[in-house]
Amino acid sequence: MGKQEVFAQDKERKVIQLSGIILNADSTDAVPGVNIYVPKKGRGTTSGRYGYFSMPVLEGDSVVFSFIGLKRQTFKVPDNTTGDISLIVTMQLDEIALSEIEVMPFPSEEELKRQLLAMNYEAPMAIDTRGNLSPETLLRYAEAMPASGNENWRYFQQGRVMQIQDRYGPRPFTLLDPFAWSRFIQSIKRGDLKKKD
Repeated sequence: MGKQEVFAQDKERKVIQLSGIILNADSTDAVPGVNIYVPKKGRGTTSGRYGYFSMPVLEGDSVVFSFIGLKRQTFKVPDNTTGDISLIVTMQLDEIALSEIEVMPFPSEEELKRQLLAMNYEAPMAIDTRGNLSPETLLRYAEAMPASGNENWRYFQQGRVMQIQDRYGPRPFTLLDPFAWSRFIQSIKRGDLKKKD
């Protein structure tokens, strides 16, 4: 069989819409976020909030359903399918038995009891009010902090609005804008325009 024959067979496979819903083992709840993919082709999707998924596949593809804590399942799309395929997939728990581990801060229970009984409850707790939570330190941190995602998005959107205004209309004359004057007066009151040493 030559390369041309293999490509011809691959092109003849029909595209099918595979859709369905993924439920847990006792079929009471939908499972969102399940990875559904065709390993050899590198394409796939994830189930939505209500466990629903939909993706195009080819006849003969093997579709894998995987999720952390659930057993991996494989579905082979049958050849010569006449229409779209709808599935109800139930995912079984993948239980891993681990031995019990006891975590204790002391080597033995007796040592823990001895340390608890030896504690001095009368000692006042020393709290450093000038530490990392002092107003000066927090203000210094806030000034040095980079912009958040929300601030970056707002700055980006303002730039886009200015680009659109420059391209499709005149830029507004802010000298007559009362809101711009309000922002300007507030910045003067706050001292934003003062020269900083």
